[in-house]
Amino acid sequence: MTRLRLATVRPEEPEIFHSLQGEGISLGRPSVFVRLSGCNLACQWCDTPYTWYFSGHNGLHRGGQTYDRRENAVTLDVTDVARRIAAFDCRHIVFTGGEPLLQQPALAALCDILGPDYHIEIESNGTVALTPGFAPHVDQLNLSPKLRHSGNEDRARLNDSALRLFAADPRAWFKFVIAAPEDAEEVVQLASRYALPADRILLMPEGTSASVLRERSGWLAALCQSHGWRFTDRLHIHLHGDTRGT
Repeated sequence: MTRLRLATVRPEEPEIFHSLQGEGISLGRPSVFVRLSGCNLACQWCDTPYTWYFSGHNGLHRGGQTYDRRENAVTLDVTDVARRIAAFDCRHIVFTGGEPLLQQPALAALCDILGPDYHIEIESNGTVALTPGFAPHVDQLNLSPKLRHSGNEDRARLNDSALRLFAADPRAWFKFVIAAPEDAEEVVQLASRYALPADRILLMPEGTSASVLRERSGWLAALCQSHGWRFTDRLHIHLHGDTRGT
């Protein structure tokens, strides 16, 4: 029996839902989202702290609230997960988190059940390289390397070998969360350090309300233009607010 650890919408109900992709190069595309529980980083502005900021965690989050692990995570057999995905009759799948690449053996087993007709998109922080067993299943990588304002130490948020492999992978896109104009300078440094292709770099405003996103989008769009990078909004926030299962 192969099992996945998933986040929940409410206790015992896994966060598997059908919506529009809200970020990145697939923005606006109907997708089935499968949100996994657990993360190897602790971003202080993370918008899904219930996937990792459990009671007793030593990290910091600006919300201050920790979450009960038993109420916010559930473990299911991959056959059950596949059945729930198939019920939506949508062939575009987004594995998100948390950090989904921490559970690659189970994800590979799930993809074996789903079969080749599904387009598999991964949302990852870029610190975990693809394994040989899971890599062939992946069609698109949405990587979000964390900047210093995330609150993570450099040695935790940047995996040199993984990022260089991803930079050479045509499936990979690099999305940076930007809270202030000066954050773009760090993106310039990382792009040079890891040879990230400019046409696969996206900047996204940090924020969990439509008003904050609108305020930051003005100066962020100008930064994208000046550097030849792409801009991505957070469509789901404008449509649904900062809520689970959307």
